[in-house]
Amino acid sequence: MTKRLILLAFPLTLAACAQPAPDPAPSATPSERVGPVAAPRDELGGGQMRDNAVEPAATAALEERYLGRWIGVEGMYLNVTRREEGGVTLDIQWDLDHRGTFEGSVTAEGLRFLRNGVAETAVLGNGEQTELKWLAGKKDCLIVKPGEGYCRA
Repeated sequence: MTKRLILLAFPLTLAACAQPAPDPAPSATPSERVGPVAAPRDELGGGQMRDNAVEPAATAALEERYLGRWIGVEGMYLNVTRREEGGVTLDIQWDLDHRGTFEGSVTAEGLRFLRNGVAETAVLGNGEQTELKWLAGKKDCLIVKPGEGYCRA
């Protein structure tokens, strides 16, 4: 008899455990229950990208971290300057044959720009993360993608 009760009680116990927990704040709006939602991103004309999730004051503080000259390997470089109308300008020599100037923006994710129709994001890291042995040991770097990185001198 005891075995039968256990066998009958087991599925009921599983069913009770599978029930979702009650909403702790039923009067809260969906965004309050889930948390803040990042604003959508979109592209502006001329290759400039905008991230609505970053406030202008925060953007200015973030931009400071990216401004200046970053050195790559074999004559490669990345110069980042602030634009009066907002955002940044990137002057890049990214391989022996390709150099260009692009508009970009600094976001929480990194330095975003559109290069030859491809959205790129340069993120902060170190020399090892660039995957370039000539930059190994550097501590202050920007990584666009594996094999393309720039570090402070």
